Amino acid sequence: MINIVKNSISRDEIQTLTNERFGDMVKAVVDVARGAMAVGGEMHADEEAALLADGSRQTDLWGINLYPAQTGDAFIEFDSMINLRPSQNNRSRGVENPEIRETIRTIVRKLVQ
Repeated sequence: MINIVKNSISRDEIQTLTNERFGDMVKAVVDVARGAMAVGGEMHADEEAALLADGSRQTDLWGINLYPAQTGDAFIEFDSMINLRPSQNNRSRGVENPEIRETIRTIVRKLVQ
């Protein structure tokens, strides 16, 4: 089940989603304009679709993976097929713009309690 997080989600809830899906990580998509995040989908594209249906713009959505057993920089992995965007000068599955990466980190820190 995909959860759209606009206020907060606990690390325990993230861990539960992790256990239901991939064991050590959960996929997430962050809306850098709205400060929201979708988690719990099987694919980043599913979470992206949920956020688009909720009013997000595709250019604001970035895919990440969360590793709840990790801390610091290891908690977030910037890796998703939805990040391949030559039109936005992002030519890899990562998030190449350091400002966008920092915005994502800030949003995740705010939302994951």
